[in-house]
Amino acid sequence: MNRILTRALGVAMLCLLPMASVAAPLVAKVDISAQTMTVIYNGKVAYSWPVSTARSGKYTPRGTWTAKWLSKNHRSSLYNNAPMPYSIFFNGNYAIHGTNQISRLGRPASAGCVRLHPEHAAVLFKLTQSVGKQNMKVVIQN
Repeated sequence: MNRILTRALGVAMLCLLPMASVAAPLVAKVDISAQTMTVIYNGKVAYSWPVSTARSGKYTPRGTWTAKWLSKNHRSSLYNNAPMPYSIFFNGNYAIHGTNQISRLGRPASAGCVRLHPEHAAVLFKLTQSVGKQNMKVVIQN
């Protein structure tokens, strides 16, 4: 009986190893219904911030991605050269970025991107630079 228990425990531990290696050092988890972002750094909640995701008639994609590219002083080529400071692009033209429309944070207001206070966007941008794009995960859910 002891041998069976030991073997089962060993198999269970082996099954957990791949899950541990999948976890990213930096995760930006966006809750669309709450209009919040929780930043998890090295497995611990580091920040919780209000965001703005897509307003009525627009769409913020749901899913999980890694950061694809960074642009510190980005301007929108789609929306009248609007400033998008500290942009972290994760899915085509979709990014997490700072906004000058701070009063609208905490409710849907964007064309689809995830907007943050510029100071918060700067923090997330620097963390992403420090861990590397491939180690930064964006998770967006309802």
